[in-house]
Amino acid sequence: MTGYLVAFAAVAVLSGAARAAEVNDYPTSARAEYVFGCMKANGETRQSIEQCSCSIDVVASLVPYTRYISAETALSMSQVRGNLSAQFRTSEQANSAINDVRRAQAEAEVRCF
Repeated sequence: MTGYLVAFAAVAVLSGAARAAEVNDYPTSARAEYVFGCMKANGETRQSIEQCSCSIDVVASLVPYTRYISAETALSMSQVRGNLSAQFRTSEQANSAINDVRRAQAEAEVRCF
């Protein structure tokens, strides 16, 4: 019986670690960049650090990092002039990724600010 409990506990710990890895798949540099931009928009105070850190945690819990990068790239490229940027402005996939991140940011606004 003890062997089953140990095995169950090991599976629970491993699945918890896998979920934590999924939530924590954003690299530190991406989190820092987000917080820096957020603080530029919301003020450079201790309260802003806490709110902006909370915000990226919420976004990271709702949007996988690869999706976040897709949205960030599409937003960046849509600001470029010319034919190349038109592809990003009219792409359904890019707009979908952007909308996912915006919804996550709206949820973060409710939870953190």
